[in-house]
Amino acid sequence: MNLYEFEAKEILAQYGIPLPDGRVAQSAAEAEAVAKAMPGHKFAVKAQIMAGGRGLAGGIQMAATPSQVGTIAGKLLGSRLTTPQTRPEGDLVERVYVETAVESEKDFFLAVLVDQATAMINVLGSAAGGVDFEDRVAKDSTIVSALPVRLGGQIADADADAFLSGIGFPAAHLAQGRDIMRAMVKVFVNADATLIEINPLTLTKDGTLCAVDAKMTLDNNSLFRHPEFTGLQSSAAVDEVEMQAQKDEINLVRLDGNIGVVVNGAGLALATQDMLADAGGKAANFMDIRTTATSLQVARGIGILLADPKVKVILVNVHGGGMTPCDTVVEALALALAWSKRKLPLVIRLAGQNAEYALDMLNNRMVAHHRADGIKDAVARAIKLAA
Repeated sequence: MNLYEFEAKEILAQYGIPLPDGRVAQSAAEAEAVAKAMPGHKFAVKAQIMAGGRGLAGGIQMAATPSQVGTIAGKLLGSRLTTPQTRPEGDLVERVYVETAVESEKDFFLAVLVDQATAMINVLGSAAGGVDFEDRVAKDSTIVSALPVRLGGQIADADADAFLSGIGFPAAHLAQGRDIMRAMVKVFVNADATLIEINPLTLTKDGTLCAVDAKMTLDNNSLFRHPEFTGLQSSAAVDEVEMQAQKDEINLVRLDGNIGVVVNGAGLALATQDMLADAGGKAANFMDIRTTATSLQVARGIGILLADPKVKVILVNVHGGGMTPCDTVVEALALALAWSKRKLPLVIRLAGQNAEYALDMLNNRMVAHHRADGIKDAVARAIKLAA
């Protein structure tokens, strides 16, 4: 679960990580009132969306007065902000974060995540923090250094100092840098996070360190251990359709193509996506039917595709096995078609458990379809029908 900046900062603040004074607002008047109540004479007004790249897209603007804060907030709220990490239509701005502006002497990047190759927590750091950090890393990955951390989260002073010195921390600020690193790792472990990122971690002109921007992702599978995060779940910017699919035991991500795909298994789904892309087609979604999904749940997932006006054809690529035999998916397909007023061309490739029985079901229930003998054939037929 991704968190808004203000939510991430609320958690980081509990662990003593230094932050600028800030408050969230949902109207221009509220934003102006927040600024009036804050210390300082300069403010940052920050659109609250999940995607990065806000600064370069106009989602972070500076203001010299509370009235200017209100004006900027009024323009951002209700608008759609488009960055390289959003969908083409952009993300709706429903909140802004009003923060005391910080004068920077030097910007650093710090993050905590799990290195999947070593299964160890890693602290990442760079002296190239700031709004264009990702572009810089894309051009030169060597600007990021890594410090492996044992599962317990302990970092020896010597290791921390060597790491921070290596990314350009002044000697006078090593102690504070160590405290921030250790606090980040503690949050990471205690909150069951999968990512914590501070960019920039700013060395201010008055000689203190301050987490000016923060990003945090929590592990959805561990949320049952964290009732304190329930409110965050309700406020997270998530696609309601995708969330409904999750409840129906289907991992679904909506994309911008015109070929709806019904697939069981993440690996098979990714292979289908790749084959469509290589052949010149565009998937309208990623779908992974979990082994625990019933035919009724799968039918509701297929109904999402039938209701999507962008979808011109549905490609069913299923390899039956385990708890999801082919006939379960076909039964779901027949139900979804019976519920929907919209009929689309169907390309169906089935293999594995109960494949022949499922194909007989399609014929017996008079479901019009194009039968494909293999994935390559199915992909080619779907692309042709979607044209």
